[in-house]
Amino acid sequence: MQRPEGSLISFFSNLSETENGINLAQGIPGFAPPEELLNILNSIIYSDARLHQYAPGRGDPELIDLIISEFRKNSQLGRDNILITQGATEAINLVFFYLSRLIGSKFTVLSFDPPYESYTRLSEYYNLNFKYFDLNDDLSIDFIKLEKTVTELNVKLIVIGSPGNPLGKILNEDELNRINDLSRKYDIFVLFDAVYKDIYFYASKPAGFQVGDNPNIFYVDSFSKMLSITGWRIGYLIADCVHMKEIFSIHDYTGLSAPYIFQCAVRDYLSENNFGRDYTEYLRNECKKSMRIIVKSLNDAGLNVYAPDGGYFIWAKIPECFQDGFEFALELFRKQKVAVVPGENFSPFKKDFIRINFAQKTDIIFRASTALQKFIYQGGE
Repeated sequence: MQRPEGSLISFFSNLSETENGINLAQGIPGFAPPEELLNILNSIIYSDARLHQYAPGRGDPELIDLIISEFRKNSQLGRDNILITQGATEAINLVFFYLSRLIGSKFTVLSFDPPYESYTRLSEYYNLNFKYFDLNDDLSIDFIKLEKTVTELNVKLIVIGSPGNPLGKILNEDELNRINDLSRKYDIFVLFDAVYKDIYFYASKPAGFQVGDNPNIFYVDSFSKMLSITGWRIGYLIADCVHMKEIFSIHDYTGLSAPYIFQCAVRDYLSENNFGRDYTEYLRNECKKSMRIIVKSLNDAGLNVYAPDGGYFIWAKIPECFQDGFEFALELFRKQKVAVVPGENFSPFKKDFIRINFAQKTDIIFRASTALQKFIYQGGE
């Protein structure tokens, strides 16, 4: 079959929806949002007609204040540093848009291989070079090589997801500090994508950049994965005021505002429920159970599987009997009706990998794991 154009995530997700398969391709959680959040939404639907109109351009001020309170160790952070966006996707695009205008000339964007697809596609859309930077075999970062690459390839933006998508690696505090040092030394911008920060498995909450410490750092987050509300499109961007004035202007003409009623529902829920900590603990535990089931199943079937530090996804190397991840994914769906994503969707250097979304209830993961094992044992036949 000829490879489809566009996102392979969308391609395999659409296949699954059309043919009633198990969709482990798209990054959609299989968990309901917090009941308290839904009750709040229901209670405010008729409470104020203004909530169905445009929101304040920067976002609901009280929601912004709640976000500031989560970064309370940083006394420099204020309302002017935060913009509520239509999910993390808009926030990431705003950073690319802004930097392409600010820098003016063509430059290189760098991210660790395999990167999330938006990082590469946005680089392409803004006519920027993109560098896939290899991690070591143990997934550590060769900082001597990284510094050399930064200087030789005119890297002006490093994009980091932690936990990553699709790999699930969490950068430790030392790695983040060294990237911060590189940013200062060479005047490089860093986009830190933290949308999976609440889904971690083996340690305390992942380290993050000290927001406001370095004006070259853009911090992006979202409530989509934290509260299982990917369709509500409530994210946010934190940046230095020197950048935010122009970024807000771009947002005003391209995105305008995120849905007001959803902002207010999230605001009230976070305010009344300790910023959602009980729900995110539940989510971590459920994801960890599902992750362990599918990792064991794939390892038992002979696959080389990296058990993620956090996030939603398994990154697995396919058996050698398959030509590439696209063939594997297509045959898997044809034979077992389980949808996964070929690694080439994220990197041209990872065609022998697949990404699997395990953020589903354990009964679905058991069914999918059994189907995957059967498919692998039969060599795809």
